[in-house]
Amino acid sequence: MIELILLSLLLLLAHLVLPSILAAAAGNVSAEFLLGPRDETPEFSKVTQRAKRASANLLETLPAFLVLAVLSILTESDVTVLAQAWLLLRVLYLFAYLSSVAYLRSLVWTGALACLIGMALPLI
Repeated sequence: MIELILLSLLLLLAHLVLPSILAAAAGNVSAEFLLGPRDETPEFSKVTQRAKRASANLLETLPAFLVLAVLSILTESDVTVLAQAWLLLRVLYLFAYLSSVAYLRSLVWTGALACLIGMALPLI
């Protein structure tokens, strides 16, 4: 389970840097902007905006995942399969969001939420 927690934090890091990478690749921002105070807001591409929204969505669910993962370690509950599924679904969610596949994105999000609920049930 500790490996899954570390992988989820690696996913968070990818989510946090991806919008900047996409904006730089599209030519929307310069290295000066990325390394500076970012006082001005440039016009971002739709893909960069989607990457930012996907990152914000991960930040809403990651704390719940981390708490459930730590509690499952402390209570010795085996929710590894659900945690793996959550992590895989969150990676798929990022790709679905970036490619703007609305219904698939919602289905994947629902599956990830079901995994969190499944991780919580053994703790009750």
